[in-house]
Amino acid sequence: MLIHSASQMLTLAGGPQRGAALGTLGLVEDGAVLLHGGRIAAVGRSAELRAAFPGEEMLDAGGRVLMPGFVDAHAHPIWAGDRAAEFEQRLQGKSYLEILEAGGGILSTVRATRAAQLEQLIQQTRARLQRMFAHGSTSMEAKSGYGLDLETELRMLEALLHLDDEGPWDLALTFLGAHAIPAEFKGRADEYTRELSQTWLPELRSWWAEKAAGRPLPFVDVFCETGAFSLAQSRQILEAAKALGFPLKIHSDEFDNLGGTGMAVELGAVSADHLVSTSAAEIAALAASDTVAVALPATPFALSEAHYTPARQLLQAGGLLAVGGDLNPGTAWCESLQFSLALACRYLKLTPAEAIAATTINAAAAIQRQDQVGSIEVGKQADLLLLDVADYRQLGYRFGTNLVHTVIKKGALHVPAGYPD
Repeated sequence: MLIHSASQMLTLAGGPQRGAALGTLGLVEDGAVLLHGGRIAAVGRSAELRAAFPGEEMLDAGGRVLMPGFVDAHAHPIWAGDRAAEFEQRLQGKSYLEILEAGGGILSTVRATRAAQLEQLIQQTRARLQRMFAHGSTSMEAKSGYGLDLETELRMLEALLHLDDEGPWDLALTFLGAHAIPAEFKGRADEYTRELSQTWLPELRSWWAEKAAGRPLPFVDVFCETGAFSLAQSRQILEAAKALGFPLKIHSDEFDNLGGTGMAVELGAVSADHLVSTSAAEIAALAASDTVAVALPATPFALSEAHYTPARQLLQAGGLLAVGGDLNPGTAWCESLQFSLALACRYLKLTPAEAIAATTINAAAAIQRQDQVGSIEVGKQADLLLLDVADYRQLGYRFGTNLVHTVIKKGALHVPAGYPD
């Protein structure tokens, strides 16, 4: 199929974009792209490609923007239950950590998720992934982390493997057994850390070899934060994971600067995420590394916090910046990465072009998929979006609506609900 007559085609060609290069869209006016076998076969201007491939099936983009599918670099889409009551408590003045200390927060989601059967988890998660996909996220990270016992964590991963096979989306799985200290280990965080590092991770490695043979190993993530895992505990978990061959991620500096970001760089983590209170020294360390800094603006927005990831400082230092959605039941139940992009423009002070690059090619690097998705280049997977606008700057400028007209995943067309097919 030859898609032609796009007002603006954003190729994002050339790989992940560091520092001042962020926002290099590779814009082609009156753009066209040829798709073969679910992959991109040619890229250029409409007149050139229509002349070169006259026998191809044609799809008229109708003057719409054509761009790569969004990549959500940080998402917690699988859980059971909800926390609407706690949202109300936060509005009445309770902090996230106060609610957690009282047995709420993530621990209430853990109770509901442990009680859910495999099919319930699949069904509830499928609905969230469908909404993410309809809003343009063609690839997403998907974390476990609401089981906090090995049985439930593996059940969550099994559900995610099923949903990845089912598609149409692609999922990059992450094991987040170190999301919080479970209630049964209250006051025994070191013991839980040892159990996770010495027993769970080796068992996960064996389980994965049986259940997901041939797939890349999942990421192993840890929430290095006051009230969760200390720097020493986080190091123990990540070093154990690295020794077993797992790629690493970290939640760090969401509330307090404990040193997790610098440690993540030292250990060669693929990404460090949140990064609200990251120090100047750690920003410099990030910029000198290949660890992707993943900002999650929906989270401080949802918590009514005043501080956001220091994106401009990261870029001025030459860092790799991505923007993710952080879909989760406690602080950011939002399936639209377009909304996070709009927040990034307002609170991270990114231009629309920078925010688009941060949610496509750089986000792909944050889940080690930059060679497959995130840009419109020959040989890459044909994951594309047609936006129902003629100017890419409508992304970021507009919010609260879905600008995606058509999702193209591996060359197949999907029309979100609300648009005629």
